[in-house]
Amino acid sequence: MATPPRRANAAKIISTSRTFFVTSSTWDKRNLLQSDRCAALFIKILYEYRVQGKFKLHEFVVMPDHFHLLLTVGNEMPIERAVQFIKGGFAFRAGKEFGMRAPFWQKGFSEVRVLEASGYARMREYIRNNPVKRGLVRQAEEYLYSSARTGIELDPQPQGPKPVKIGDLCDRAEALS
Repeated sequence: MATPPRRANAAKIISTSRTFFVTSSTWDKRNLLQSDRCAALFIKILYEYRVQGKFKLHEFVVMPDHFHLLLTVGNEMPIERAVQFIKGGFAFRAGKEFGMRAPFWQKGFSEVRVLEASGYARMREYIRNNPVKRGLVRQAEEYLYSSARTGIELDPQPQGPKPVKIGDLCDRAEALS
C-alpha cells in the first residue's frame, strides 16, 4: 500500500500553533473501525491525548476504514508525533484489550495545513458530512462516531490569520513608496 503524500513542509512552519486536517486509513482499507468497541476506543484515545494537552481537537469522524481529524498542535509538537500518539495508542490498546494484531494502520497519513477560516469551515463540513456521503446515515448528527453528534466536547476554532483586503495591500504598498 502506498504511503499518502505529505503536504506540510516543517521547515516553512513558523508559528506557535498549527491546525491540520488529518486523514489515515486502516491497513488495506479493512473495516477494522466498524465495531462499536473499536470506534469507541479510538474516540477514547483521542480524548485521552487531548486531556494530556498533546493537541486541541476541533472535529473528528471515525469511519469503518479510516478517520478524519481537525486538530491543532503547538510548536513543540510535530504533527507526525501527534498522529503517532493517536494511531500508536489505539493500536496498542486494541491489541491489549481486544487481542487485535498488527498491522492495523496504513503507513503514514496525509495532512493539509489549515490557514484560513474558510478552509477550516470547508474541512469541518467535510468531516461532519463524510458518513452522510458514504450512505451510513441521513443526517450527520445521527452518526455515533463523529463530532457532529450533540453534546460532543470540542476545542473552539483556532484564531487564524485574518483575510487581507486588496485595498489594504494597495495602501501598504503606497505607504512604503
